[in-house]
Amino acid sequence: MAKMARSVAGSAAFSFSVGMIMLNVMKAKIEAPRELPGWLRGAAILGTAALLAVLEFRRTSRHPRREPKAQRTIRNLAIAASAAVVMQSVESPLAMQLSRYVYDRRWGIAPRLVKSVLPQTALSVILLDYGLYVWHVLTHKVPFLWRFHLVHHIDLDLDASTGIRFHYGEMLLSVPWRLAQIAVTGASPLAYSTWQAFLFSSVLFHHANVEIPPRAERILAFLFMTPRLHAIHHEAKESRSNSNWSSGLAIWDLMHGTQQWDQKTGIIGVPAYLRTEDVTLVHCFTLPFERQKADWVSASSRPIAAPQR
Repeated sequence: MAKMARSVAGSAAFSFSVGMIMLNVMKAKIEAPRELPGWLRGAAILGTAALLAVLEFRRTSRHPRREPKAQRTIRNLAIAASAAVVMQSVESPLAMQLSRYVYDRRWGIAPRLVKSVLPQTALSVILLDYGLYVWHVLTHKVPFLWRFHLVHHIDLDLDASTGIRFHYGEMLLSVPWRLAQIAVTGASPLAYSTWQAFLFSSVLFHHANVEIPPRAERILAFLFMTPRLHAIHHEAKESRSNSNWSSGLAIWDLMHGTQQWDQKTGIIGVPAYLRTEDVTLVHCFTLPFERQKADWVSASSRPIAAPQR
């Protein structure tokens, strides 16, 4: 019973974060669609990250590791830091300014369909989440975008730190798409910031190396992206990687028939980059600008990184 309680605590943390966010949304006033307070967003995201870090230490679902955890975590944080600079200096200011602009003019789908704050915010979050599903598919299908998204996938192991490991170039390329999402949905600052807090908490959760009882996770997978589902997406097999593209709500994969469920997962990574020398920090930064390999060659044709006992 104690093990089961620990194993579901990760999903409970994610649910608690969502609850905190929605409670604040319910208190918002129609005439003042302000963004979520920074402290609330920070508490939701950092609280989720802290609890997942503890659970990854005590209840992992994939082991042994193919690289030392500290080495991987430092690398992933360095990559994430460069992406954060782009988000804070480019995406966030532009996105917030645009969301205020479209909200004031009642542009977009959500303001035209509903008037009160809570339903409008919920609809905007749902539409923004679907827009990200489409973007994720594009990063796999469009060769130029895949050059940058590939950096996220060549991590040799998968845990919560992988969830923030995105090349700064991918973040920069996503800015026009993000602005288009806001313009089309008519997302207010409140809706956009709510979605961001939900998204970051979700991304940390479904990348986490946390064991959840299969039956419980199978039920949860009908609602949200889960660690087992997303581990399949990170497998070193193209047919598996081309599935489970949802980042928050699971309905998009279910709706498009792209959800794959399996209690077991294979090798994590991309076949052409399964050696430790393929995934150094410097190489992760330069990879999008190099001549690309045949990424999905058979994993058995190349030596892979040895597991760390």
